[in-house]
Amino acid sequence: MRVCFGIAVAIVGTAALAATPVERGSGPYPALFEERADLPDHVVYRPANLPRTGSEKLGIYVFGNGGCSADGTSSRNHLLEIASHGYLVIASGTVPKATAASATSAPAGKLSAQTETRLLSDAIDWAQRENTRAGSPLAGRIATDQVAVSGWSCGGLQALSVAPDPRVRTAVIMNSGFFNDGASPISGIKSDKSILGQLHGSVLYVLGGPADIAFANGSDDFRRLSRLPAAMVNIPVGHGGTYMQPHGGVGAEVVTAWLDWQLKHRPGAAARFTGATCGYCSDKRLTLERKNIP
Repeated sequence: MRVCFGIAVAIVGTAALAATPVERGSGPYPALFEERADLPDHVVYRPANLPRTGSEKLGIYVFGNGGCSADGTSSRNHLLEIASHGYLVIASGTVPKATAASATSAPAGKLSAQTETRLLSDAIDWAQRENTRAGSPLAGRIATDQVAVSGWSCGGLQALSVAPDPRVRTAVIMNSGFFNDGASPISGIKSDKSILGQLHGSVLYVLGGPADIAFANGSDDFRRLSRLPAAMVNIPVGHGGTYMQPHGGVGAEVVTAWLDWQLKHRPGAAARFTGATCGYCSDKRLTLERKNIP
């Protein structure tokens, strides 16, 4: 049964919600988001037509929300964009009733975590199980060795805490970074620079320039990464990022290119970051700094 609610579509039974035609991502696989009974407190983003992906397996991108909020759709344009390029994207939280008409803004004031950090690890666990579950539409379609953890602001701190997981190949930390004074003002959220020494994969920081309240924290994290392949991109938009711009804006473009390079080893994506004349080296929309990258 399919019931229409204005610009969103709910599919009874799977609780799937498809975004408006404009916001299904610009990639080759128009995406949707859905809630799953077997994965409570998460929102799953994926290509709507899974057979259309053919032999391409979906990399895994798990995401902590800004403010560690329980709105798993608060960055939906960003997440739909990534899913449309062949990724299984899983955000902590749920779908608010009015999500189709709502907009998001940067977290303001004192943060209070509404989601637990463990939800990011739970999402990875679920994706691995779903890849082998008989009868699952995702069975055999997930690249369980292609795992990225990410998050915005408070959610970025959650991603940093999960990044030492040996299953994680890359971390994408957005408008975030461990607090430089070593203390976390958010109950239940770690801020420990020593965790940076436990990271084992590549790391991308996407910050909003000096106007971003996380600029100093994220920049300090990046300076401390001495042995890992790492990049820091600054997009001069402040702490709010480009998450809800059409197709997630330049932030989603950069993250997709990073994932395509780090998880799928696509040469064209690598060329955005590597070499003296890399694609993002002279991109006037942003600045790029690199470490241990050819």
